[in-house]
Amino acid sequence: MAISFGISTLPTDNDDEAFLDNLVEQGHTAFELAFTRGFPWKEARCSSFGALAAERGLGLSVHAPYFAILTIEEPDRYQKTRAAVEHTMKLAAKLRASIVVVHPGHDRDRTSEQLFTTAVEALDSIAGKIRDLGVVLGLETTGTANAFGNLGDIALLAAEFPWVRPVVDWAHVHATTDGRLVDLESVRSVYSFLFDQFPAWKLQPLHTHYSHNSFGPGGEIKHVPYGEGSNPVEPVVEAAAEFDVDLTIVSESRDDNSHQAVWADVGAAFASSEQLEPNARPLGSGAVDFPSPLAIVNEAGSYRATRLRHPLRVTNPDKPFFPDGYTKGDLIQYYASIAPVLLPHLEDRAIVMARFPDGAEGEFFYEKQAPSHKPDWMPVAPIHSEVRGGAIEFCTAPDRPSLMWFANMGCIEIHPWLSRIHSVERPDFAIFDLDPADGARWDQVVDTALHIKVALDNLGLRGYPKTSGATGLHIYVPLDPVHDYGRVRRFVETVGRLMAAADPTNVTMEWDIPRRAGKVFIDHNQNVGGKTIASVYAVRPRPGAPVSTPLAWEEVGVLTPDLFTIETIWKRLEAVGDRFAPVLSGGQTLDGAEAALGLDSPT
Repeated sequence: MAISFGISTLPTDNDDEAFLDNLVEQGHTAFELAFTRGFPWKEARCSSFGALAAERGLGLSVHAPYFAILTIEEPDRYQKTRAAVEHTMKLAAKLRASIVVVHPGHDRDRTSEQLFTTAVEALDSIAGKIRDLGVVLGLETTGTANAFGNLGDIALLAAEFPWVRPVVDWAHVHATTDGRLVDLESVRSVYSFLFDQFPAWKLQPLHTHYSHNSFGPGGEIKHVPYGEGSNPVEPVVEAAAEFDVDLTIVSESRDDNSHQAVWADVGAAFASSEQLEPNARPLGSGAVDFPSPLAIVNEAGSYRATRLRHPLRVTNPDKPFFPDGYTKGDLIQYYASIAPVLLPHLEDRAIVMARFPDGAEGEFFYEKQAPSHKPDWMPVAPIHSEVRGGAIEFCTAPDRPSLMWFANMGCIEIHPWLSRIHSVERPDFAIFDLDPADGARWDQVVDTALHIKVALDNLGLRGYPKTSGATGLHIYVPLDPVHDYGRVRRFVETVGRLMAAADPTNVTMEWDIPRRAGKVFIDHNQNVGGKTIASVYAVRPRPGAPVSTPLAWEEVGVLTPDLFTIETIWKRLEAVGDRFAPVLSGGQTLDGAEAALGLDSPT
């Protein structure tokens, strides 16, 4: 568990360095810019402020204007409200902020179904303009009964849009539950509801607001100085530790003394939750400075991982797993630390295990069927197999402990299906797998990728490249899950053959391996149901423990796969975030591209 604490306000003068230095001196690690009344800053100041905050290790968020809500339907107003959400997201990107907080809206005597439909229309209207910004949209829980935006409402919207997250305002939840958030048990129930309604990755970190409430004799609610209300902050931190939730707490108190008092109690509760058990030791070897390092305790010949939501046993953590000294414990810790970024790309996907029991240089094998000793808490995905004549129960990766279990099984790589469990015959993306054959150079891979980029642009499709983690590149074309595998494979093959015809010296589609020598092979047959490819952010079994890493198109040809390893990926993520997040949004079909390529669309 990790915790960040900050306040929500705006600097009162233009001395941003002094303002940020003061926050750091007070122990704050987060700050929320309160653009609640409008847009007082231009892009230039946002960029400057964001750079200064990054230098000081301060994580930023932005509260959108109060009028930037999702449920306005009057034609003369809804364009303004949606534009306000979009503009806040663009300013947040300049600030390098991770999340924009928005109030979902009011009911105006409409039903929940009507409000939900209006909110979906609002988010659909701005999706294409914000999905590549690297900022998520946080919907804040309502504080009144006559407003849209309880956790159930937010969960429905988050299920529709990968870039939507919940923001829990603890004072609002306290108010809407008639003042019931008074102890650990009541706060636990909120976390339980969150994990029931949202995938674990949308709760890492969980962005929250906090202030004290009081209730008048007539049931009226008001914010009061910290210490005068009835909703303590300690259970919020204690329950987060129990649920293995990384937490951001933004104090919305009205005075500095309250901010400091909240921070003191948060810090004390966090310190208590972080106390190591007797005989605990680090999971990793110490060779890498991983974020959110975990501890293990030796018990009867194996190790128990501490402070996880699910029980997990770790075996042989000190076993060398890579030729340059990284251990099995380092691999497990890597997947524990990368979980918030990787899990969105594995949600609802069957996993094929590529197991390396003796490390990267040992023998390996693929395993599809979930072993009988898998944890009881790990859900499986039964998928019918024609070959077997029945269902294969694949393992899945819904949360951090599941990723750690895969690594403990010797899975250096994570291999997810291209389609999700509920649309198993229809992939969510097309993949161009650029595999340099013996004698091919990296610049040939780069040129091939850039030529495919031109083709995709002309076909009206977005593509996103990532290093394979070895010697090649993968280009993902996000799709709505409406085409079967055969149709997707035909599209990739058609574009691939055009590339080979245009540049036969460097590109090949030959299946005869000797005839590929010195060229880049475009493998369209990766787009087959049941075939898998190493996931984004998967480790590869090679010296240095390289990681499959997303690139911006302008970085293709500038950055090489060897730059990204389990040691170096963290600075990359801190600088640019998850460049593969837009792949999750789909939003494309092959219909127009097929017509342009002269391919018949199946009826």
